[in-house]
Amino acid sequence: MRSRLVAAAALVLLAACSPPTEVREAPEGTAPFVHVYNTDVITEWDPSRSYSNEIIAFQNIYETLTHWNPVTKLATPRLATSWHASADGRSWTFTIRSGVTFHTGRPVDAAAVKASIERTMNAKTGASYIWNAVSSIRVDDPETVTFTLRYPVPLDLVASSGYAAYIYDTKAAPDLTKWFAQGRDAGSGPYTVAQWQKGAEEELTLTAYDGYWGGWRRPHYNTVKFRAVPDPGRAYRMLLDGEATFVDRLSPQLFARASKTPGIRTSERRSFTTAMMLFNTARGPMKDIRVRRAIQKAVDYQGVVRALQGAVGPASGVVPEGLLGHVPGREPRQDLEGAARLLRKAGHGPGGEPLRLRVTYGRGQPDQQLLVTKLRAALRPLNVTLDTRPMHWNAQWELGKKRGQDIFIMYWWPDYADGYSYFGNVFHSADKPEFNLSYLRDHTLDALLDPVPELTVTDKAAAQRAYEQATVRVLDQRVAAALPWVVYSQRAYLGGVEGYDDNPAYPDVVFVHSLRPSG
Repeated sequence: MRSRLVAAAALVLLAACSPPTEVREAPEGTAPFVHVYNTDVITEWDPSRSYSNEIIAFQNIYETLTHWNPVTKLATPRLATSWHASADGRSWTFTIRSGVTFHTGRPVDAAAVKASIERTMNAKTGASYIWNAVSSIRVDDPETVTFTLRYPVPLDLVASSGYAAYIYDTKAAPDLTKWFAQGRDAGSGPYTVAQWQKGAEEELTLTAYDGYWGGWRRPHYNTVKFRAVPDPGRAYRMLLDGEATFVDRLSPQLFARASKTPGIRTSERRSFTTAMMLFNTARGPMKDIRVRRAIQKAVDYQGVVRALQGAVGPASGVVPEGLLGHVPGREPRQDLEGAARLLRKAGHGPGGEPLRLRVTYGRGQPDQQLLVTKLRAALRPLNVTLDTRPMHWNAQWELGKKRGQDIFIMYWWPDYADGYSYFGNVFHSADKPEFNLSYLRDHTLDALLDPVPELTVTDKAAAQRAYEQATVRVLDQRVAAALPWVVYSQRAYLGGVEGYDDNPAYPDVVFVHSLRPSG
C-alpha cells in the first residue's frame, strides 16, 4: 500500500510498438505463465509481515481460510470449507479442509491455523491489525478451529484478506524470519518457490506443488515467472512476441491497441485502488490549513482523468465505489481562484512570500508524474514552486516516516474488501507514522473510526454514517489529503489463456492455477 506499487499508466507511446500480424505463442503445456510487472516483486518474504508487491506471487504460494468473491461480494471457501458465527458475532468456528499439506509436507490442520495467525498477530506489523478483535484461538479438533472475539467483526471477510491472513507452516524452521529471508516459502498453495534472483529482471520463478489439494488433472501452467519490466512499450512487445503471457497494465494507447490485436485478450475493470496526495499536517508550510486547502483546490482533477484516457476515473470521497463507506457525489473540482485567495490569506500567493513545497511520488509511475506536472503548472502563477522528487517506494516511505516531505503521493487499496483501512491505516492517529503519512492526530476522527469495525457487523447504516462523517472530517475540516482518481485496471494477456477474472480485492493478482492454457 504503500510499500506496494501499482503499475502506472505510461503516457508515451513508442513508435516501435506496431503490432505484428499474429501473436507468437509457445505450444500448449511447454510455456510458463509469465507475469510482467512494472517493478520488483518481492520486498518481504515473511508472510506475517508481507505488505507489498509480493501479493501477486504470495496469493499463488499461500492460501487463506476464505476468498472474496467479487460477484456475490461474499467470502467463499478456500482452506476453510465452512464456518459459522454465534448469534452475538463474538465466536467464529471454521472447518478446515481435510488432506491439505504445506509445501514442507506437514499437514494444514487447526493447530497450524492457530499457530500461523497467532504468529502474525504477534508480529504487530503490516496488516496484522486485521486480527485486533481476536482475543483467543482454540483448536477444537484437527479440522475445527474457533476464534473468540472482543467485539463482533465479519471474520469470514477478514480471513479473506490479501495480507496477514496467510496460513503457513510455523514449524518450517527454528528461525523462521531468517529462513524466509533466504527466499523460501512455507505455504500450501498450488505453486512453490523454485528460484529468486533479487534485483534481476526475471526475478521469481514458481513451480507446481505436486501435492496441491486442488489437483492437476486438467491442463494447467506448471511454471510461473515474474519479470520486472518498467517500460510499458517493451512489456507490450514482449506480449506480442509471446515472451510475456500477462501484462498487468499498459498505457491507454497501448491498451487500446491491444484490444484490437488478434491473439490478445484484454480485461478492464474499476478497481479499489485510489491515488492519494497526503499533506504534511505536522510541520512545514503545509501545517497551515489554508495552504493545504489551497493545494487541494489547485489540483486539476478532471484534466488528469482526461489525460489518462480511461485508465483512471474520478474519486468520490475516500472509499471507492463498491465498498461500504463510499460517499457518492463528492468528485472534487479545481478552483484556482479559491486557491489564490487562501494563499494570500496565508501570506503567500502572487505578490506574497514565495512558497516552496517538496513532493515525493513513485519513480517510474508516469501517471503520478503527470499529476505533479499539472499541479506545478497550476501553482506557478500563484508563486508556489514544487520541488518534485520521484523515488523508489522503500526510499520514499522511509523519508515519509521521517516527515521529510510536504506532499506524499501513493496508492492505497484495502487489505480486504472493506472500507476501514482507507481511514484506520491512513488517517487514524499513530505514535509513529507507518502509513499515516499526513501525520494527522485527530481524536475526534479517531472516535468516529474506532467503533466502525463492530458497526460493520451490528449496524451497517451507522457504519456508513460514520464513514460519511469521517470523509468530511478528513477532506473538508482537516484537509489532510486530496484524492485525484481511482484506477481502472486494464490488463492484456495472450489469447490462449482462458479463465482469467480480475478480482479488485487482490490487486494485480493472477490466480494462475484457475487458468486453462489452450492453443
